[in-house]
Amino acid sequence: MTSLICTLQDHRDDVNWCAFSGKLFASCSGDKTLRVYNTRDFSELPFSPLSGHGYGVHCCCFSACGQFLASCSTDATTMVWSMDTGEIEAVLEHPGRSPVRICALSPDSSHLVSGASDGTLAVWDFPSKQLRRTGAVNDTTMVACSFSPCSQVFMTGSSYGDLRLWDLDMNQLHAEKNAHDLGVTCCTFAPKIHSGGQVVQFRLASCGQDSLLKIWAINKFSSGGYKMQLLHTLTGQSAPVLSCAYSSDGQLLVSGSVDKTITIYDAKNAVLLYTLNQHDRYVTACCFSPTSPLIATGSMDKTVNIWRVEDGCSDRGGKSLPEQSDVTSSEERTSAGQSRLLVSDWSEGDVSAWLVEEGLEGLVDKFRANNIDGTEMLSLTKETLASELHIESVGLRSKLLRKVEELKSDSVCSGIPDEFLCPITRELMREPVIAADGYSYERDAINSWINTKNRSSPMTNLPLLTTLLTPNHTLKMAIGRWKTSH
Repeated sequence: MTSLICTLQDHRDDVNWCAFSGKLFASCSGDKTLRVYNTRDFSELPFSPLSGHGYGVHCCCFSACGQFLASCSTDATTMVWSMDTGEIEAVLEHPGRSPVRICALSPDSSHLVSGASDGTLAVWDFPSKQLRRTGAVNDTTMVACSFSPCSQVFMTGSSYGDLRLWDLDMNQLHAEKNAHDLGVTCCTFAPKIHSGGQVVQFRLASCGQDSLLKIWAINKFSSGGYKMQLLHTLTGQSAPVLSCAYSSDGQLLVSGSVDKTITIYDAKNAVLLYTLNQHDRYVTACCFSPTSPLIATGSMDKTVNIWRVEDGCSDRGGKSLPEQSDVTSSEERTSAGQSRLLVSDWSEGDVSAWLVEEGLEGLVDKFRANNIDGTEMLSLTKETLASELHIESVGLRSKLLRKVEELKSDSVCSGIPDEFLCPITRELMREPVIAADGYSYERDAINSWINTKNRSSPMTNLPLLTTLLTPNHTLKMAIGRWKTSH
C-alpha cells in the first residue's frame, strides 16, 4: 500500500529534480531556486530557498553525509551549497560554458561529474572542487548520469539514445548504442554489487523517450573488461519515462512519466506493484529516501508529492526488512544470536538460550551434553531425537521440531537484513564503512582484513584501489532504526 502524506507547493515553475539525504530533502526548479526541507516534518529550512543560479536548475544531489548539496543549471555552472548555512561553497564553471543538464556525486563523495548540452563531461575532485578530467560525446546532449556503488565508474545517458560507461580518467569502458530509441532521459545504478567467481556485477535502470524502463546487468571481469546485458524491459507507462530511481536496498524501482503516472516495481522480479496518479502534469523527478520508506515525486505541475510505501520494507524476494506482522519472536530471541542472520551460525550457548526462551529449558542439559549448536539443531529429526538424544516424550519431540521449523522460517523472513551484516564477521554492524570495492563493512573488521590480506577485497578478491574507508552514515542510521523497531 502506498499513501500520499504531503504535497510541497513552494516552487513557481516546473520541478526538475529532487533528492534525499538522511535528514534533508531538496528539490530544484525552472524558477532558478532550490528548496530544502527537514524530512522529519517536511518543514522548509530557514535558509531555503537557495538562490544563486541565473537560469533554471536542472539537477541536484547530496553528498554522502548530507553536508553538501550540488546543483547544476542552464547558467553553465554547478554550485555546491553548505547544508549547515545555505551558503555557496563553490561555483564550478563547466568547460566551454555550455548549459549543464546533469550532475552526480560519487557515493564516497570523492568525485562529481557534470554533463552539458554540448555533449561535454567534466569530472571534478569534490573535496578540492578542482577540475580533474574532461571528455565529450559529439552531437548530443548529456541528460543522465549515475555513479556505480563502488564510486570507480559512472554511466552517462544522452539525447542520442546511448548509455556509456566511463572510469574516473574519462576512459570509455563500454558503449550501449540505441539503448533507448529517441533518447535516454535518466539512468541510475542499483546500490548493491553482486559478485561470483571472477565477475563483479552491477545493476542499472534506465528510461527514455521510447516509454520504456529497462534494467541492465553490467558485468566487470577480472581482465578489466565490461559487458552490458539487458535483463528486463518494463512497459508500465504509456508515454516517455522521464525519471527513475532505486530504493536504498535495491528492492524497489520507481519511475515517473509524461503520462502523469508514477510506477513502483519489484526490481528483482520486474513486477509492477503500484501505479500512482496524483500529479496534473508530466512527472519529471522521483527519488527514494535512504532511511525511511518514503518516495518523492516532482512534476511540471510545480509540486512535489511525498509518498509513504506502507509495506516498502517487505521484500518479495526475501532480503529486505520484514513486515511487522511477520516478526513473531525476534524480540524473544535477542540473546539467542540476534547479531547473526543464520541459525546455522548459532553457538551451543545460543541454542541453550533459545530453548529457555521457547519454554524448552528441560532439554538444555541434553543439548549441551551432545554439543548441539545451530547447525546440529537444524538437522534434527524425530528419529535422532529419540535414538540419540533419548527424548522419550512424543509430544516434546513434536513441539521441539515445530519450534525449529518456525525458527527456520523466521530466520529467512524475520532475521536481520543481510545488508546490515558485515560480510567478514557476519555480525550486525556498529560502525559501517564503505571500502573501495563499494561494499560496507564493520570498520574494525575491514581494517584488520586490509592489514593482513594484501589489500584485496573480501567480496571480489580483486585489489582495493585505495584503503580509504568512508563512514556509511545512511546505513548506520538504517541499522539504528531497525534495532529500535525490533
